[in-house]
Amino acid sequence: MNSRSKKYRKSMESFTSDESKNLTDALQLLSNFEKVKFDETIEVSFSLGVDPKQSSQSVRGVVNLPHGSGKEVKVIVFTENPEEAKVAGADFAGLEDLIAKVKDGWTDFDVALSTTDAMKSVRSIARVLGPRGLMPTPKAGTVTDNISEAITQVKSGRVEFKMDKTGALAVVVGKRSFSNSQLEENTTAALSAVTSARPDGFKGKFIKSVHVSSTMSPSVKLDTTTLNLS
Repeated sequence: MNSRSKKYRKSMESFTSDESKNLTDALQLLSNFEKVKFDETIEVSFSLGVDPKQSSQSVRGVVNLPHGSGKEVKVIVFTENPEEAKVAGADFAGLEDLIAKVKDGWTDFDVALSTTDAMKSVRSIARVLGPRGLMPTPKAGTVTDNISEAITQVKSGRVEFKMDKTGALAVVVGKRSFSNSQLEENTTAALSAVTSARPDGFKGKFIKSVHVSSTMSPSVKLDTTTLNLS
């Protein structure tokens, strides 16, 4: 049995997987789990009641985490004023040259921003960026003419989320090294953002279940009756 399996099984001994807990207790339990050698990412996962086959019921959005995600975010900007974007903190910026680089298969970045005018050209690489969830969109706030503000938000903890084909959705809320209070505030912000992303006109139970986990830990089920999901 490898060390990962040993630590996972050791953590499993401390709780019952089908037992639900309020957010404070769930994060405390998570902090007591066996630790590994790297700073694990903490993620909140949702099972949604929408029909993923219906485009009108797709769920996506953004959340500004009060304490950031703990991740160093690489940002590129499609713009005709690359120097301005670089001064504002962009890791890479440009237009036709950057589009050509992406078209050749380069995707070594986390977030792509674009000015409104640049989007006319950026659409030519939608087939590259789209499947990877990197295509700039107005709804996600990644198409904007206030590039400086957008870069600041992304670098300081602005996280995008998008439902997958099974109706599941996950949001990164921090690192294992964060304090429980920081994780609780970040998670509360994520819960609010996902709740607000409920499709217009959707009837029924939107959020069926919520779990919190770290990269290498078991997931802890949250008691939805104790969460503000309305």
